[in-house]
Amino acid sequence: MIRFPNAKINLGLHVTARREDGYHDLETVFYPIGLKDALEIIPTGDEQLKEAEKGFRLFLSGDTLQCDEADNLVVRAWKLIAAEKQLPPLEIHLLKKIPHGAGLGGGSSDAAAMLQLLNNTFTLQYSDSELAAFAARLGADCAFFIHNRPALATGIGDILEPVALDLSHLTLVVVKPDIWVSTAEAYAMITPHQPEESLREIIKQPVSEWKERLKNDFEAPVFKKFPEIWQIKQQLYERGALYASMSGSGSAVYGLFDETPNLKGCFDKHFVWISEKLNRKI
Repeated sequence: MIRFPNAKINLGLHVTARREDGYHDLETVFYPIGLKDALEIIPTGDEQLKEAEKGFRLFLSGDTLQCDEADNLVVRAWKLIAAEKQLPPLEIHLLKKIPHGAGLGGGSSDAAAMLQLLNNTFTLQYSDSELAAFAARLGADCAFFIHNRPALATGIGDILEPVALDLSHLTLVVVKPDIWVSTAEAYAMITPHQPEESLREIIKQPVSEWKERLKNDFEAPVFKKFPEIWQIKQQLYERGALYASMSGSGSAVYGLFDETPNLKGCFDKHFVWISEKLNRKI
């Protein structure tokens, strides 16, 4: 069975408080987009895997990140379910198209898709709420991808409130430079504060009014350290974006346009993804 885990963008991001557990409270709107990975699981009946008590064989391709296999969120999702249910030996094939270190939630989306694949393939009968609880143990934004619809996220990103938001009439451009922004370092550069205006109210306004009102708190410190990322945002506005922002703690920047822009000569050295319809079936 195969699934196509999709990315998300952040519409605004306020870091509101530093918590005693070392995490931060925040306010953001997660919006799903059509940039996707591919994840397939194949039961193999491989007795060698069974005897080795590993239970799976992982195959990675595409824009992969070099890390220990045990740290891969897809593997961690498998381990959560395998601790609860008896699963047959599997081949896991993950094709990465969502760039890592981008603030687009690719790893979290892959983990959520793995939970859903296991649940559906082996008829485990977990509800979406139960899958979301598993997902929350893997990462703050993982649970969002179980429901995969626009949501206002608070807490550490794990408290989700559906929002009525449709950007399907706009073209989305995502630009990811070859820059890695450490999430931990980005948070260390932030001074938490309470926003003057809630994102819940801002996103009700026309997109053309977001430029001066919808803010990502990470932009100021990240742009200061990496002016190349700031330049991408400015170029998107120069090409006619109604709204442009960094997603999450970066380094991807996106722009929302009335029409598909001419980007010839703009971002030749960067990863670029364009979708004319944000709300195609995801």
